[in-house]
Amino acid sequence: MSRKSWDLDRRTLLRGSGVAIALPWLESMSVAESSRTAEFPKRFCAVYWPFGVAMPGDKAADRNWGWFPTGAGKDFQFTDVLSPMEPLRDQVTVIGGISHPNGWAMGGHDTGDVFLTGAKYRSGSYLNSISLDQQLAEVLGQKTRFASLTLSSDGGIGEPTRACTLSYSREGRPIPAISSPRQIFDRLFGQERGESAELQRRRLTNSTSMLDRLLDHSRSLGRRLGKQDQQKLDQYLESVRDVERRVGRAQAWLDVPKPEVDTETLNLEANPDAPKEYIRAIYDLMFLAFQTDSTRVATYMIGQVAGATTIANAFPACLGLQGNWHGLAHGAGKPGGAEKLGKFDQFLAGNHARFLQRLSETQEGNGSILDSTMVLYGSSNSRTHQNHNYPLLLAGGRGLGVRHGQYLRYNETEMRLSNLFLTILDRLDVPVSQFSDSTGEFSDILV
Repeated sequence: MSRKSWDLDRRTLLRGSGVAIALPWLESMSVAESSRTAEFPKRFCAVYWPFGVAMPGDKAADRNWGWFPTGAGKDFQFTDVLSPMEPLRDQVTVIGGISHPNGWAMGGHDTGDVFLTGAKYRSGSYLNSISLDQQLAEVLGQKTRFASLTLSSDGGIGEPTRACTLSYSREGRPIPAISSPRQIFDRLFGQERGESAELQRRRLTNSTSMLDRLLDHSRSLGRRLGKQDQQKLDQYLESVRDVERRVGRAQAWLDVPKPEVDTETLNLEANPDAPKEYIRAIYDLMFLAFQTDSTRVATYMIGQVAGATTIANAFPACLGLQGNWHGLAHGAGKPGGAEKLGKFDQFLAGNHARFLQRLSETQEGNGSILDSTMVLYGSSNSRTHQNHNYPLLLAGGRGLGVRHGQYLRYNETEMRLSNLFLTILDRLDVPVSQFSDSTGEFSDILV
């Protein structure tokens, strides 16, 4: 079958002045795919936060600031904390009562290391095992430029039991995470061959915008597209440009050291919205990575548990909350403490909900990106230091046979998190007989 001028390959790139950027899925690409079996990408994303959540007692004033919903099954109600998820109710499942049994005996600040592995750290040994994302990347990553995208707010690998990454190789070695939005952006969309990273950085930094140098090619491509695809291309390019701006603002915040001030004075940040910009930029970059099929596997550790050393401890200040994240978590059981931590949990949920909404609204074939993506959101503590009853939210995968709109509660002696991991692997066409200490599938999310 001869190809017409408007038939586009899935790997079509915009090019200009040494820059290449992948395109999102366009209707014109479906024609090129028609000669072979059209198969849209299956993806996975995991987002983790430390220190647990607000889990107040029976006092009515505190109950609505608890993380977990009230009710159960289909008949559940989000509290204020997860209220940003209400528009996505039919696309998410809240899960309570499960954890990694191998983590029960670990220190309360240690379990972030095994959140995606389920491994058991033996006394005197910090040998981990392969993480869920890397198990998926071994298969899904064969079809993309980047096998996986490993991100964290702190970057690097940290130290054993205080890791700054969620990802571990098959040998159990930590995979360094990237924290710089500019570095992530350059890696996804900058020129990779024929120039050093430093030269690439200077070239991109000195340019008004990477997209300016792609404009001629985008205009030429636009003349070959139908009206709907032209609109989608324009929206995509504007989305990338917006992320460029956000990356600049977020990077400026990260590059500025905190001032040394008298402890008796009030430390005011020059830009109190900077942490908000940072988290939003990371989510936007993950979205673009999926939209362009640059990768199909991504992880983001919002914060790790090494106390005041993590930049994430500064995040609550952007909401006017005093103290660091760790302190908020420890104060959740005190009068008014649940509301303070709950408001920060709500802020995090709002950012995650926006990410899910964008995936849901972005068409790919007859569905959306979210329909073929499984997104895990959670922590490895319930209350801080308690390695049980992980707060978990699973989204997406409706096109993969996953059903949602429910709050599932379990007895952790009968169900474990690795069972969910085993089912995620199966839904994403990476069938294995066992993952970590799994004992069976997690059938309650299957159609």
